[in-house]
Amino acid sequence: MQAATTSTSLTDLTKPVVDQLPRTLRGVDRHMKLGEIIDGLDDDHRQELTDILNKFLLAMLKNEASDIDLGGPGCKGKIWYRIFGDKNPVTKLPDMSLDETDVLLHNAILPTQRETLIKDKNLDFSYSLTLKNGGSQRFRADMYFDLEHLALNMRKIDNTIRPFKSLGTHTEVAKALSLKYYKYGLTLITGITGSGKSSTLDTVIDANNRTVQSHIVIIASPVELIHEPIKSVVRHREVGKDVPSFKEGAVQALRQDPDIIVIGELRDPETIMTSLEITDSGHKTFGTLHTSSAMESIERILGEVPSEEQNRVRARLADVLTCVISQKLVPSLDGKRVLAKEVLLVNSSVRAAIRNNNISEIYQMLMEGGEKGMNTMEQDLKRLYNQGIISKETALNFANNKTKIVQLLSEINY
Repeated sequence: MQAATTSTSLTDLTKPVVDQLPRTLRGVDRHMKLGEIIDGLDDDHRQELTDILNKFLLAMLKNEASDIDLGGPGCKGKIWYRIFGDKNPVTKLPDMSLDETDVLLHNAILPTQRETLIKDKNLDFSYSLTLKNGGSQRFRADMYFDLEHLALNMRKIDNTIRPFKSLGTHTEVAKALSLKYYKYGLTLITGITGSGKSSTLDTVIDANNRTVQSHIVIIASPVELIHEPIKSVVRHREVGKDVPSFKEGAVQALRQDPDIIVIGELRDPETIMTSLEITDSGHKTFGTLHTSSAMESIERILGEVPSEEQNRVRARLADVLTCVISQKLVPSLDGKRVLAKEVLLVNSSVRAAIRNNNISEIYQMLMEGGEKGMNTMEQDLKRLYNQGIISKETALNFANNKTKIVQLLSEINY
């Protein structure tokens, strides 16, 4: 793994800052004072600190890494990169002290962002790196506290939108994702962190942008890939910068004549309920959830509301839910990663199962829904194994239903 090199050492740049800190300061007070000192530095000093962070990011791109982690005791003074799913430290650089990474990370944010960081103990933001070719690379960043020191994760935002065909969706599923065929309805893209949900969502947005004359409102935290208007007006509203919250962004969107509303993450009960309400009002809505299967996604939504509200919410969800794509990025035999997905297309049988609280019946519907483009995660893992793309061990490890994947793999004729 290659590492970035720096002409001016980080120690030389951070020592004058740290020396100004009163030794008695601890915790939040220390970080507030540190931010104040950094904001008072001259432009050249701050630019040199920025250049160091940017060199780490350039090395990240060179190494084809998806993520970088630094800062806090958890990184033990190292830069860590995730490459094709595995996270490892860079050993060729000298270790960085906690004071050095605290200064480096405070320098990367604005005073208003620092206020949010100190208040919430966490900050989601976007970061843009200018490249030599005149282009730029955007990153999704999350800054947080690790034993009273700053830590940072940055994830590379893919500048290239995958063509819709690369998703390999059935014709019926493709129609469900298109405003041309379905004018309203809620589609969920789900998966754990790092499963490629954002990339899939961007592909779906792009497909609508290219094929339908419409107005698309994207509410995200942070805004990642920027969609250039093609056939549609595309608005990007970043939580914290352009709108106070996902819920408020969704409510405001109703007054902006939208056709498609994209809610970057259904992360709390209020946002989930708002997404159901705006879809019920006749809009096409897309959102993401941190769940690993279609059934878990439905249960998660129902589980977010009080018991006395569940019957009403269950009926509304049955009315508005159109499609659920639950995905994972699994290790392939060529050392990279490949998309495995479970697809639920909501038909009358699925709606009845949701209304009657028979969620467990949906798995069998997925198993038998191949003609309409439905499949379980286990069926897709079996497909990837049959095609020689993943190993049997990987299929077993990434299955949601271990009993079912064993049964499916035992049916293969050698």
